[in-house]
Amino acid sequence: MAAARIIDGKAFAAGLRERVAGAVATLKKQHDLTPGLAVVLVGEDPASQVYVRNKAKQTVEVGMNSFEHRLDATTSEAELLALVEQLNTDSAVHGILVQLPLPDQIDTEKVINTIDPAKDVDGFHVINAGRLATGQHALVACTPVGCVMLAKDALGDLSGVNAVVVGRSNIVGKPVAQLLLQEHCTVTIAHSRTKDLPGVVRRADLVIAAVGRPEMIKGDWIKPGACVIDVGINRIERDGKSTLVGDCDYDTCAKVAGSITPVPGGVGPMTIACLLHNTVRAASGIAGVATPKM
Repeated sequence: MAAARIIDGKAFAAGLRERVAGAVATLKKQHDLTPGLAVVLVGEDPASQVYVRNKAKQTVEVGMNSFEHRLDATTSEAELLALVEQLNTDSAVHGILVQLPLPDQIDTEKVINTIDPAKDVDGFHVINAGRLATGQHALVACTPVGCVMLAKDALGDLSGVNAVVVGRSNIVGKPVAQLLLQEHCTVTIAHSRTKDLPGVVRRADLVIAAVGRPEMIKGDWIKPGACVIDVGINRIERDGKSTLVGDCDYDTCAKVAGSITPVPGGVGPMTIACLLHNTVRAASGIAGVATPKM
């Protein structure tokens, strides 16, 4: 059997950013509206710093306004909540993203739920989660949106597809399952307590791996020809070197799957592109104008 087609998330994300840039140009021309994204970083986490830098760079590249707020690791919860409230009322800001994880002295849930749901471009607010669960218009978490875009690109129409989501987090597992239901998939959410997990995964036409355990899903778990979307980003030591791997054992899965996302270069690049996509949707919604096609 031929090896799986590699799903190039980097190339897809570049195309999406181009379409977002076109939508931003349309909003500027037709409505004198420039979408603005505010990113808040608390502390010195190196991975978060790189991520925030990339977000700011890509925001400006598509023609949007970028607002960065870097706060000390000792910032109090009250100070952070005050900044979020200020951004809620700032008319130049259409999207607010507070970079996670936050320091221990700050209640993450309280911060997320203080963000105006209309500006919640991370899609984590309980109101957006509830809207998604009930099939209403919502801003949806970026990684799940990116997963579904890549799955549709690989498989075309997802209607009737048997999808298994491995992982039940509020950030990926649950929202991606809701999005797949909207695409008329038959959806199973599997997790660490699932009986015969390999057998459950083996029935899937589409596997979304979002469990956070390096190379847990093996090639003999995969149905021949299935589409595998690997959300995991795990750093492991291999041959004395630090290596990034997914939740799937790529080498064995790629021999069986019909299509598969690599790690890195699969779902990862989609996250910021989908954040920019969400910011355009948020700006259009707040201004009460139609979202340009993206």
